[in-house]
Amino acid sequence: MASAIDPATRYARNMPALTPDDQRMFATKRVCVCGCGGLGGYVIEYLARLGIGTIVAIDGDAFEATNLNRQLLAREDNLGQSKAIAARERVRSINSSVTVIAHDKPITTENAAAFLANCDIAVDALDSRETRFMLENWCAEAQLPLVHAAVSGWYAQVTTIAPGSHALSRIYPACEDEPVRKPSVLSFVPALAAAHEAGECVKVLLGKSDVLYGKLLVIDLLHNTQRIIEL
Repeated sequence: MASAIDPATRYARNMPALTPDDQRMFATKRVCVCGCGGLGGYVIEYLARLGIGTIVAIDGDAFEATNLNRQLLAREDNLGQSKAIAARERVRSINSSVTVIAHDKPITTENAAAFLANCDIAVDALDSRETRFMLENWCAEAQLPLVHAAVSGWYAQVTTIAPGSHALSRIYPACEDEPVRKPSVLSFVPALAAAHEAGECVKVLLGKSDVLYGKLLVIDLLHNTQRIIEL
C-alpha cells in the first residue's frame, strides 16, 4: 500500500542537493542489492529513504548472533529470520512507497539473469570472492554498472565497475586454495562503506560526474586516511 505521506514533505530535506526532477526519477528506478548483511542492510536503508522505487534484495542467509555487532537489520528478536525478508519488512516500516522484491536465496549463475532483469544498477554487498566475480560477469552481460564494496576491521574499499571492465580482477589477484576466514568487522565500517555505495548509485542514476569508474577508494578509519587507487 502506498504511503499517505506527501512526497514533497517526505523528501523536503533532499532539496536542493537533489532537484524535484531527480526525486521523481528515483521513483522509476530499480536497484538490485546482492547481500542484505552488514553492507547490504545499510545500502537498502539509504536507498529506501532516498525514495528509490524498487529494490531487489537478495540473500539466502538467516541472521545469527554474530551479526548483531554490525548488521543494521539484525535484532535479538529476529535471529534465524531470512535477511532478505527482514530487509523487506524494514523498508515497509520506513517508506511504504518503495517496493522491495525479496529473494530468500543466494544469487547464482542459474538465477542471476532473472534477478537482474529490468534493473538499472546492481550493488555488491557480498562476502564471497567467487560470487562477486560471478555477479560482475552477469552485470557485464546485462550491461549494468556494479557498485562494489568490501570491509575488514577498520578498513573499507569502494569502486564502481563499468560493464565489461572486469575491475575485480585488478582488485583481487588470482589466488588458488585461499583459506576461508571470517575477518573482524566493526559496526561503523560497513555503515560508512555502504554510504559510499549508495552515493555511487545516486551519481550513476543521475548521470553525475566523479563516479569511481576505474578507481578504488580505500579508507583506513584507524589512521584517518583515505586514498584513491587507479585500477
